[in-house]
Amino acid sequence: MFKVTPNPPETEQASPRTKSRTKKLEEAAERALDFYLSPKETKPDDPQPGQIFTIVKDIDNESLLANLTETLASADAMVNDLAFELEGSRRHVALGIQQLIELGSLLANRVLDNVEAR
Repeated sequence: MFKVTPNPPETEQASPRTKSRTKKLEEAAERALDFYLSPKETKPDDPQPGQIFTIVKDIDNESLLANLTETLASADAMVNDLAFELEGSRRHVALGIQQLIELGSLLANRVLDNVEAR
């Protein structure tokens, strides 16, 4: 069976306003597609996906060591509290961890003393 198809409707000349609107929509669509489908290359210093914590790139050694010392002191306090709630070999393990933390803290403090203050 032969089906008659009508000719496409004749289009009128689009107004300049419609042309600029269409052009803006096309540009916006292009930007959106580029953003989602063509991601920019990441720099080696940029955080990797899934990385939550980072250290500021150009931080000085004194600040790093000071924060390390405070972190080790906090870990020492937590393990100390835990060690006195445990008994037997588990307590010995916790006290061994505490000694390692204290040794790390002593080393960090010595390096911090050796760093010239700015």
